[in-house]
Amino acid sequence: MSTVLTFREMPYARESLATVLSTTESTRGAIGDDGVVANHVVITDATLFYPHGGGQPGDQGVFITADGRTLKVLDTRKGDNGEVHHLLDPTHGLEPGQSVTQQIDWQRRHAHMRMHTALHLLSVIVPHGVTGGSIGADRGRLDFDLGEASFDKDELSERLNRLIADDYPVTSEWISEAELDARPELVKTMSVAPPRGAGEIRMVRIGDIDYQPCGGTHVASTAEIGAVQVASIKNRGARNRRFTLTWAETPGGGQ
Repeated sequence: MSTVLTFREMPYARESLATVLSTTESTRGAIGDDGVVANHVVITDATLFYPHGGGQPGDQGVFITADGRTLKVLDTRKGDNGEVHHLLDPTHGLEPGQSVTQQIDWQRRHAHMRMHTALHLLSVIVPHGVTGGSIGADRGRLDFDLGEASFDKDELSERLNRLIADDYPVTSEWISEAELDARPELVKTMSVAPPRGAGEIRMVRIGDIDYQPCGGTHVASTAEIGAVQVASIKNRGARNRRFTLTWAETPGGGQ
């Protein structure tokens, strides 16, 4: 049974009820900040937790049981047949049929949403094929096949922050796989194709400046991103360049 992706229609929700469908051991584990290893999979009927994919990390947070126990969710991954796997310590004690309150680590997730949207804007001002990328709470990166092109990081930072300040709305919609096939220019990634098989592709639109396939979570408008900076542009092969974004520092040393 597939998991209902509550986070997709409610990306700003921080807490939601869900029912445990199954619990199993996992062949892969996740190590949390406190060193706890999670190697049990808990599948629920719905989830607020984004599963790792598209360069965006899986959400962390907690499940709160009806009797008041707080169980750490140290990672979230995609399973088979549309299932979402929440990785917990094997001592969780959850059983199918139990209700849990899901609470995501909102500060971490919101940082991912802001950075993910910022990377979409980076792909607007660097109009070249994307060969890789990753998203973090403190930084993100995109790798581009630039060829002989070159860019100045300070100029790019200025252009990015102008787009952010222009406060473009960020929305999502669905198109058919056939529609995407008819418009291959919408796919910016060169090495990873959008997931297929369901008949529809999720598209993310930023005002009238960007429109591309994406399954990740985003902020509702570009102004919510906050100030960023292109921290570095580094060679990654003959044609590839890695552009790293971080949050802009203020004179006081913060963001």
